[in-house]
Amino acid sequence: MKSYRKELIFHAEKRREFFNITPQVEEALIESGIQEGLVLCNSMHITASVFINDDESGLHEDFEEWLEGLAPEKPYSRYRHNTVEDNADAHLKRTIMGREVVVAVTKGNLDLGPWEQIFYGEFDGKRPKRALIKIIGD
Repeated sequence: MKSYRKELIFHAEKRREFFNITPQVEEALIESGIQEGLVLCNSMHITASVFINDDESGLHEDFEEWLEGLAPEKPYSRYRHNTVEDNADAHLKRTIMGREVVVAVTKGNLDLGPWEQIFYGEFDGKRPKRALIKIIGD
């Protein structure tokens, strides 16, 4: 069994942004040479998420509105965590959207459904952040 590791770096210009990282994960899979196995992709920050869904702009706007309704950014004073930082809402949003995804690898390809794409969701941006791709298999 082989393993392969790669980090992706993100520079979100806004506080909250979604990045479709499916092409980067596919590229890492090719680099790995693994034909059968699993891909794990996770955020390396507690205020960001990796998730699978449809790449449709209206849906992304719905996510933003829904998450902001559940854990609004402001007022900062509503959160006990915000005594030093102002990102309690980002921690909560990450918890809702999840930390990582695992995707099967079959015949050298990501075994995703017809509309499934892998996303990195940033909830406390404006600084460099990382995601990890770990591939294991043969």
